[in-house]
Amino acid sequence: MSRTGDTVQPFELPDFYMPYPARLNPHVDRARAHTRLWATEMGFFTEQHGKHIWDETDLERHDYGLLCAYTHPDCDGRELDLITDWYVWVFYFDDHFLELFKRTRDTVGAKDYLDRLRAFMPLNDEPMPEPTNPVELGLADLWIRTVPTMSVDWRRRFAETTRALLEESRWELANISAGRIANPIEYIEMRRQVGGAPWSANLVEHAAGAEVPEQLAATRPLEVLRDTFADAVHLRNDLFSYEREVRSEGENANAVLVMERFIGCETQRAANLVNDLLTSRLQQFEHTALTEVPVLFAEHAVDVPEQLAVYAYAKGLQDWQAGGHEWHLRSSRYMNKGGAVAGEGPPLPMGPGVTVARLPRAEPRAEQVRARSFAHTRFEPVGSTPIPDLTVPYQLRLSPLLDSARTTLLEWGCAIGLHEPVPQLGGAPLWTPNDLRQFDFALCSAGMDPDATAEELDNSAAWLAWGTYLDDYYPQVFGRRRDLAGAQAQTRRFQQFMPLDDSATPVAVNAMERGLADLWRRSASDLNAAQRYSLNTSVMNLVEGCLWEVANDVVDRIPDPVDYIEMRRRTFGSDLTKTMSRLSHGDLVPPEVYRAQTLRDLENTATDYATLLNDLYSYQKETEYEGDLHNGVRVMRTFFECGRDEAVTMVNDLMTARIEQFDRIATAELPALYDESELDAAARAALDRRVVELRDWMAAIAHWHERSGRYIEEELDARYRFGASHAARPSLTDLLRPSGLGTGAVRIDGLFVPSGESVVPR
Repeated sequence: MSRTGDTVQPFELPDFYMPYPARLNPHVDRARAHTRLWATEMGFFTEQHGKHIWDETDLERHDYGLLCAYTHPDCDGRELDLITDWYVWVFYFDDHFLELFKRTRDTVGAKDYLDRLRAFMPLNDEPMPEPTNPVELGLADLWIRTVPTMSVDWRRRFAETTRALLEESRWELANISAGRIANPIEYIEMRRQVGGAPWSANLVEHAAGAEVPEQLAATRPLEVLRDTFADAVHLRNDLFSYEREVRSEGENANAVLVMERFIGCETQRAANLVNDLLTSRLQQFEHTALTEVPVLFAEHAVDVPEQLAVYAYAKGLQDWQAGGHEWHLRSSRYMNKGGAVAGEGPPLPMGPGVTVARLPRAEPRAEQVRARSFAHTRFEPVGSTPIPDLTVPYQLRLSPLLDSARTTLLEWGCAIGLHEPVPQLGGAPLWTPNDLRQFDFALCSAGMDPDATAEELDNSAAWLAWGTYLDDYYPQVFGRRRDLAGAQAQTRRFQQFMPLDDSATPVAVNAMERGLADLWRRSASDLNAAQRYSLNTSVMNLVEGCLWEVANDVVDRIPDPVDYIEMRRRTFGSDLTKTMSRLSHGDLVPPEVYRAQTLRDLENTATDYATLLNDLYSYQKETEYEGDLHNGVRVMRTFFECGRDEAVTMVNDLMTARIEQFDRIATAELPALYDESELDAAARAALDRRVVELRDWMAAIAHWHERSGRYIEEELDARYRFGASHAARPSLTDLLRPSGLGTGAVRIDGLFVPSGESVVPR
């Protein structure tokens, strides 16, 4: 604990990484005066149902005018007034909800309260209801003042993030009522979905007069900028607000508390780990802005005005980070003794282009965090991985058509050329027939879909084989030569083999293209245009995940835990699995229900369980034999600076937490969604069937790992060190060639040749 004067803090504030200097908007005093009058007009200082929420002194002490002047240093006075009113409304809502619903545990009243607020955010000119409380009155006023200058696309995005911000309160209330602390993956994911930072990012667009082009808003680089910004804002807030939220208000949605309970460590170590993750997210923001955004512009032929808008948006996010940090150091709302004295030193300079007198200094810890991602040994002798007792609560069922599917898959692999020579590999094949036989994709498919017809099972096994071949091909052929342009060109060609209509496809020039053309014909022939688009998108998500891995291998980067978990879902092919399942359910479930957070959580928890299970089994193979950087055990070991066994325990604990969350969603949250969405019996049965499918999927993957010989040390020696199955490669005697279901990197002539992840367990 830290003591400053008479105040005892639960931990010393860590040494923060803040690469952007804070600046102060010169209209700060105007914003303070304006928002004081506005809050009075909205009724924020009146009692609500006998509860005291705010008075004028609360507003003065929290100083939201100062917050907005820091976070939006370049906008004019009128815009700063508007932005400040938005933040006053958000913080008032948070305290209003706390007093009326969190403290009373009134979940029913909370739902009705939040549902009504949606009516005050119309996308067009729909009439609003009559406000009945200060929160509704403030939102109605702000919406009318904000949206006229923005496109419908921005209005939709802003309405979604505002609704999500409001829904955070229900999620927190549910956890408080159940006395439950979220697991780390759930916490980061939910904070980003329902926390305030994505909402703040939308307001940055408004304040900067730089709306993100609609065609770029959903691309990975823009998503990474938005998500890393959000993560950093939330993690910083959690460090400063731990004392107030956890000790005074009894809340349990705080990253320090989550880390404290999950790791089982003291509060100070938990705070330091949260700060390391905050630092890592900021560093990824920088990396993306400098390396991925320019490539995005070239790929999409973005014109100069739109490029300037994106850069202005990125600059606005940087300004927000710096200003938000400075405000936390000064506001009475937060714990801020020890890291810096609130208000200490001369006032900050004002106006565009003026930097703060207290310039950021080189942070040794921040450099250590950066070095962990890039300074490492690719190949490490780690020995056989001790597999802990795993939680696998579901019964395995296998299709009786397994043997037939195995035979059909081997024939299909030969027919499309999976074993053909690859010129870039010295004329050797990427896979031999024996490789395909050992990988046994049909075994995975037989467990994942035990009730499939023969045709469905054959298609499933072929998709798994195609995805894993792709996953091996990209790093071997493109990563080895640092040829990102070639990988991107191949990615663009894949689109031509998945037409949304009945147009002809080009002549295939390799096994990947032949395989995709055949699978698309078999899978999409009976789909309508919307369904084809959905399937197309899921395939491209897998391909773009392979590009991400190649890019990491090119720069020798081990991703941080957040980036790894999220991208591993793509490289595992989970989007493709989800899409296939949804198409099999027809139109029984409304699209908006599939987009609900509950359904996303259900599928993500299952995916995370499977990917982390694979990482346990494949850790030695990928780290010692392949030099692969994309493994959950290696990611945890690197980020937490711990040994193998501790990292294995962390991965197993995460798996257990995710499977427990899956079961809770299936048994409690899903039925609640049925009732809230007023689903009919057919839709409920379809989603119940989805739960069964995901249980089969997880049981099948666990069974495959138990039966596979891919991870036995003697087999790895035979495959990688003695080259028993690759005598046809005399010119590549040192090639530690990847073999399906997950590959890493190989060493050729002193170069590391990266490989990728897998569409199924590696």
